[in-house]
Amino acid sequence: MLNRVVIAAVAVCVLIGAAVAADITGAWQFSLVTPTTKGSPSFEFKQDGENLTGNYSGKFGKAPLSGTVKGDQVEFSFQAPNATGKFLYKGTIEGAGSMKGDFELEGSEKGTFTLPRNKPGEARDADVDLRVT
Repeated sequence: MLNRVVIAAVAVCVLIGAAVAADITGAWQFSLVTPTTKGSPSFEFKQDGENLTGNYSGKFGKAPLSGTVKGDQVEFSFQAPNATGKFLYKGTIEGAGSMKGDFELEGSEKGTFTLPRNKPGEARDADVDLRVT
């Protein structure tokens, strides 16, 4: 009988944890790797439930972004002023301090990204030259 109670309690905890989306609100410094180059632009995210808004700042200028956070899955996109095509990101949130996934500039380069969250008051690294061809 005790076994069933323990199993039921664990199942409830797992379901509750899965239903709660991670909150990625805040500043993030990202590392981008493509077959030809690397980059490190900054993101400022604001999450409201599953809705995600914010700003991109990097080699291609500054741009507003929008997307979603569903559980540990994040998707966002933006149109930078100095790039042709839309930037698309799909990734997985890995705890409170990081995420990783795939990146694509529509009709062009593809790569991977990781985003460790900036610590409060931490300076951001300068952008690395990122030329997408």
